[in-house]
Amino acid sequence: PRKYTLGGITVSGAKALDPNTLIGLSGLRIGDPINIPGEEIGKAIRKIWNQGILADVSVSIARTEGDKIFLDFNVRERPRLSKFNFTGISKGQGEDLEKKIKLIRGKVVTDALLSNTRSQVRKFYTNKGFLDTKVVIRQVADSMLSNSVALKIDVDKGKKVRIHDISFTGDKAFKDSKLKKQFKKTKERKPYKFLTPGKFQRSEYEDDKKKLVDFYNNEGYRDAAIVSDTLVRDKKGLALSLKVDAGPKYYFRNITWTGNYLYDSKTLSSVLGIKSGTPYSKETLDKRLSYNPTGQDVTSLYMNDGYLFFSIDPVETKVQGDSIDIEMRISEGVQARVKDINITGNTKTSDHVLRRTLRTLPGDKFNRELLIRSQREIATLGYFDPEKIGINPVPNQNDG
Repeated sequence: PRKYTLGGITVSGAKALDPNTLIGLSGLRIGDPINIPGEEIGKAIRKIWNQGILADVSVSIARTEGDKIFLDFNVRERPRLSKFNFTGISKGQGEDLEKKIKLIRGKVVTDALLSNTRSQVRKFYTNKGFLDTKVVIRQVADSMLSNSVALKIDVDKGKKVRIHDISFTGDKAFKDSKLKKQFKKTKERKPYKFLTPGKFQRSEYEDDKKKLVDFYNNEGYRDAAIVSDTLVRDKKGLALSLKVDAGPKYYFRNITWTGNYLYDSKTLSSVLGIKSGTPYSKETLDKRLSYNPTGQDVTSLYMNDGYLFFSIDPVETKVQGDSIDIEMRISEGVQARVKDINITGNTKTSDHVLRRTLRTLPGDKFNRELLIRSQREIATLGYFDPEKIGINPVPNQNDG
C-alpha cells in the first residue's frame, strides 16, 4: 500500500443531502494519513452506509498531487416520502393507523422506516385479535417531486382469531376455574357463551397476567410467578397455556411499631386489623395503612388529627419458614393548620357559594376526612365534573 495525506473530499450525486454532513459522517478529516489500498476508505463507507440514508455509496480517487490524495464519494440517495395511503382497510382504521405509525412526509424512506411501518401495522391488528395480518408496502415514484416516492400500504387483516381454551399447569394452588376469573378481558369463547367475544388482544392479555400474579400475591403467595406461557394456533382458534409457580403461602406473624408517640402500639394494631396468622397480602397491608376508602386506616387516623406530614414505612424484618415479621416505621411530623384556601378554575358560580360548602376553614387543624367531605359537597352542587374537582394541600413544614 502507498501512504498518502488526505488533501480533500468531494461528494457527487447528492441532491437533498448536505455534502459536508456526508463528509462528517465518514469520519475522514483533511490531513489524515491514508493508505491506498487500506482499511480507512472501507471504514468510511461503512460509517456512511450504516446511517441508512443512502441507496448506494462508493469512493473513487479524484486526483493525486505528490503525496496528497483527493477522494470523491459518489452517492445515490434513498427517496423521500411524499405521501402514503392504506388499502384493504376502512377509512377510520387508516386514520387510526396514521396516528400510530407517524409517517412524516419528506423523511428518507429507509429499510428501518419500512420495517417499522410493517411492524406497527401488524401490532395494531394483533391487539385487535387479527393474528395473521399481512402487510405489503410498495414504493411508487412520485412524478411531481424529484427523488420522492408514495407508499402504498396494502393490509390484509385476515380473520379474527378467538380463544377457545385457557389452561394452567404447574404448582398452581387453585383450580383453573378460579384462575380464569382473574382474567378480566382475556376470556374463552365457548359455544354456549354467545356474549363472550373470546378475542385475543396482546395488551389486554399482558394486563391480565399481571392481575393473575396480583391475585396470588393477595392470597399469601408473594413469590408467585408465571414461569412461561404458550399460545398455540389450531383449527379451533387460539389456545393459551400458562405454567404457574405459586410458591409457598406466607402469613403475617409479628407486627411491631416504632416512632409512634401520639398513639400506642395497641391502638395502631387495632386500627390496622391484621392479626398474626392472616395470609400475607400487600394489597391488604397498603389498604389498612393508607388507602382504605372508608377512612379506617392508620394514615387517616393521623391526618384527621392534623398530622399532614405523617409517613409510615412497613419493613419486613424477618422471614422464617412461611411467616413474615413486619416493623412499622413511623414519622409523625408536626401538626398542620389550614393557613388559607384558594379556589381556582371556577367559572360557573361565585367563590363564596363554594366556600359555604367547605367543612374546614383557615385556622382549623388539617383534617383529610373533612377535605374529602368538602370535595363531595362541591360535587353535589352540580356545577362541575366530579372527576375534575381536585383539592391539593400545599404543605409547609416550616410553619405547619
